[in-house]
Amino acid sequence: MKLLENQTAIVTGASRGIGTGIALLLAEHGANVAFTYLSSETKAKELEAAIHAKGVKAKAYHSDASDYKASEQLVTDMLAEFGKVDILVNNAGITKDGLLMRMSEEQFDAVIKANLKSVFNMSKAIQRPMLKERKGSIINITSVVGIRGNAGQANYAASKAGIIGFTKSVALELGSRNIRCNAVAPGFIETEMTAALDEKVVAQWRESIPLKRGGTPEDVANAVLFLASGLSTYITGQVLQVCGGMLT
Repeated sequence: MKLLENQTAIVTGASRGIGTGIALLLAEHGANVAFTYLSSETKAKELEAAIHAKGVKAKAYHSDASDYKASEQLVTDMLAEFGKVDILVNNAGITKDGLLMRMSEEQFDAVIKANLKSVFNMSKAIQRPMLKERKGSIINITSVVGIRGNAGQANYAASKAGIIGFTKSVALELGSRNIRCNAVAPGFIETEMTAALDEKVVAQWRESIPLKRGGTPEDVANAVLFLASGLSTYITGQVLQVCGGMLT
């Protein structure tokens, strides 16, 4: 059964890892998908073709979600192309890790802008068309680091904790208009980024997780699909942890 037949989604930062997994699964369940990328045009075009192959409409947009005007323009262009938007997945984000004593102002500001301000920009831009339709699902990708913190990631933890507060506030504001806003908090997800880590470090991470494995982009995508679909119509303002029990 396709859970998102005739719906349209925007996924930011979808050209790799978790974003790619989300975009592909939403398409598999019948959603037309508009998605953004910043640097990897080749991967974006490959993803666009893979989504098309699932029998739905797809379009890659070179757009920076951390730029307010660019976000507004993206939504305008996307609506002209697709006609409507039902689902927004705020996935774009970066890391610039380092201990606080060595962290520069630029490192802190860059992560807050890319991870947190992007969520504000896109949610603000999408609010009007969703209000007009009196329905919609906004899903923000946060992190378990935003819940428990992590040494060497004060900037990242602050941005992801901010997303949780933003999510809960927007849920309260827009719930009466049938617009839901939830967050997904991934734990240790194995992507091409984690593949570059030392195998001993990865093995230690896996051993510390109750389910004894790292997560996959598909694990996160399944949670997003649930929150995007009609299976979760009475759920808003929540943070769904996809972490193998790390925070149990």
